[in-house]
Amino acid sequence: EREDIRAACASSAGHALSTLFELYVEEELVQPTFVTDLPLAVSPLAKPHRTFPEKYAERFELFICGRELANAFSELTDPVDQRERFVKQVEAHRILGAAGNASGGEEEEGEKRKEEYDYDIEIDEEFVEALEYGMPPTAGMGLGIDRLLMMLVDAPSIR
Repeated sequence: EREDIRAACASSAGHALSTLFELYVEEELVQPTFVTDLPLAVSPLAKPHRTFPEKYAERFELFICGRELANAFSELTDPVDQRERFVKQVEAHRILGAAGNASGGEEEEGEKRKEEYDYDIEIDEEFVEALEYGMPPTAGMGLGIDRLLMMLVDAPSIR
């Protein structure tokens, strides 16, 4: 856990906050709970928050029985902002991958972290180009049917 927190802190405060939330809060959210205003750093496709645009995104997640059931956000339609965020996302992935490769501690934990980031990511130039042509205000919501079924049948895994 400490290595996960250290790796996230190396990337950004938003990644650190997200990691702490995943490690210490998520499984405690038994009653249906909407978590709003997620860190901008972990929300690369969401619009910046209207009141705190440097820190948060217009995004929420629904948790039930300690599991994320849904994720929703207002879509970012600014191509300049989107490109900047993609650049930051690529850099954060590189930093997190390097932290996993250089981590000390348990060998198994280091291997797990290394595998998690053992792939390259790139800026989606076609998506940014499409945004440059114009995109109307949009929003999206993803509801995991598999997760809903897992919750209804009290299964720890979909398998």
